[in-house]
Amino acid sequence: MKDLYEIGIVFRGTIILNHYFKEIPGKEKKEPHKDLKGAFISAINSFVSKTFTNTDLEYLESGNFLFIFKIGQIKAKDNTTGSMEPVIFYGLIEKNKKPEKQVKLFLNKVNPLLKMFLKKYSNINFTTDFYQIQDFEFELLSI
Repeated sequence: MKDLYEIGIVFRGTIILNHYFKEIPGKEKKEPHKDLKGAFISAINSFVSKTFTNTDLEYLESGNFLFIFKIGQIKAKDNTTGSMEPVIFYGLIEKNKKPEKQVKLFLNKVNPLLKMFLKKYSNINFTTDFYQIQDFEFELLSI
């Protein structure tokens, strides 16, 4: 996608993996801390899912940008309750005149990656085996 600036994965309020494709033009301010961005994405997702039953946040518009989200559920070995937890794939793209079309295109490209991620990393210990996920960055580059 030529208009993609960043793609990443958020788990437990933390960006566990991300890749920057290009810099945002005219950006003079310092990039927000990675943990703050992950916490924001997680909090927005939690708000939407708890406020609007059975609804996932799909995208947010801000100026000339779209923040797009694809949410899945994963079981982590280090979760003592055994419950599924949200894993959020996100992308930051430059908005054009048809944002719904851009969202659909992004989600179509991310769906196979999300399925691959869930299959590969389900039942790992995200506390101690975190390093394993770093190899998945090569998959993110395929978008």
